[in-house]
Amino acid sequence: MDQPKLERLLRLMQMLIGNVNYTIEEMADSLNTSYRSIYRYLETFKDAGFVVYKEGNVYRLGTESKYFKDISQLIHFTEEEAFIIAKLIDGLHDNNLLKQNLRKKLASIYNVTSLADCVVTGKNATNINRIIESIENKKQVVFHDYASANKSVVNDRLVEPFAFATNYVQVWCYDVNDHCNKLFKTARIENVEVTDTDWQYEDKHQMGFIDIFRMSSQQKTRVKLKLGILSYNLLIEEFPLAEKDVTPCGDKQWFLETEVSNFIGVTRFILGLADDISIIEPLELKTHVENFIKKNIL
Repeated sequence: MDQPKLERLLRLMQMLIGNVNYTIEEMADSLNTSYRSIYRYLETFKDAGFVVYKEGNVYRLGTESKYFKDISQLIHFTEEEAFIIAKLIDGLHDNNLLKQNLRKKLASIYNVTSLADCVVTGKNATNINRIIESIENKKQVVFHDYASANKSVVNDRLVEPFAFATNYVQVWCYDVNDHCNKLFKTARIENVEVTDTDWQYEDKHQMGFIDIFRMSSQQKTRVKLKLGILSYNLLIEEFPLAEKDVTPCGDKQWFLETEVSNFIGVTRFILGLADDISIIEPLELKTHVENFIKKNIL
């Protein structure tokens, strides 16, 4: 249960809309967290639809934010946010009326049966709602002006969206022209057009694997790490879905045993706190990290 994080978010929001302006350093000190976390929380507010102002070295939230004007169009939960909220609600006693009321209100607001189905971001609300509509009605869509990983390529994609991926900023689709399943980032879509054409390739729809570090592929490799308190706290804070794969193994030490789609995400995590993480297995991961350091750092 990550109640302290939610409390910090609420306290930060209160600070940002108050009469006193705060610097990043002052907010971090007040909330007993890192500068990095404050910056990440500010980005979370932006993604939720708030206008965040920086004046000199102080920050505040603008009350003219669309968020205040139309909450139903701007507040959506990612899978990780829903995971945390669901745990908080489930932590309440079954006889607590607040628990039942919270579930009813959330289901009413978002018209879903599961918190994990609340898949909206502020700036992409219209596009994502259209994708949700196309999935529900099994319709092909056109992603207009989609910017691929190669920034020089921007074109339209005719696809059959069928499932959102981890954190719901990506969507699995069957690419009608390339005849294969792909993961598209919603932030790279300029506009979504829902067509009148029904799915033609439903039998070919297949999701790839996305690991806790948000990397995707059709493969899985099991890894095991030993974490200290710093790396453990960072893991749970930045990748909440990892909590299910962590077990204590001693005084302020934990094992992370999970499957990864490739070594890219886990390597980035390891290098961020290399002196607090031990690679237990596989040997291939150790070799990959060592080669990465030799090539890019030494």
